Amino acid sequence: MAYDRFLLLDAGEARPGRVPLPPAYAVKATTADTEGRFSLLEVVLGRPVPRHTHHLADESVYVLEGELLVTIGERTHTLGPGQFTLLPRGEPHALSPGAGGPPRVLQISSPGGWECFVEDMIEAGPRLMTDGRLDPARLNRIAGRHGITYEEDARQGSEPRP
Repeated sequence: MAYDRFLLLDAGEARPGRVPLPPAYAVKATTADTEGRFSLLEVVLGRPVPRHTHHLADESVYVLEGELLVTIGERTHTLGPGQFTLLPRGEPHALSPGAGGPPRVLQISSPGGWECFVEDMIEAGPRLMTDGRLDPARLNRIAGRHGITYEEDARQGSEPRP
């Protein structure tokens, strides 16, 4: 047994990272913890995530609380607590909070690495903005290093999340 990799987090606890993350993000398992197999984050999705594509990783989302809208292709699906979606790599998709406030979700990226993108994005901060809005071209300079592309013609003004 690989007991040296055993992890146990208390409620509300998160794994430390390279940079402090806002309270909306709680890293539960880092890519290093899982030897690259996946990363797991608990995320409160406060704002819409523009249409984007993961080129290297499958993204899975499990809704813990609230309502999550998932758009893939031309169809939008409404997910509630206990529902799950697999967003295969290569498929453009967008995520949005549904009715009743921001949903709380578990986000799994396989292989891992998504927490590294989040750290890079937080570290870049205002440099990702133009006129107070998210600039997808600037974001893509960071996202591209992690195999993610945000559509530059997508509606601006939202911040990327899971």
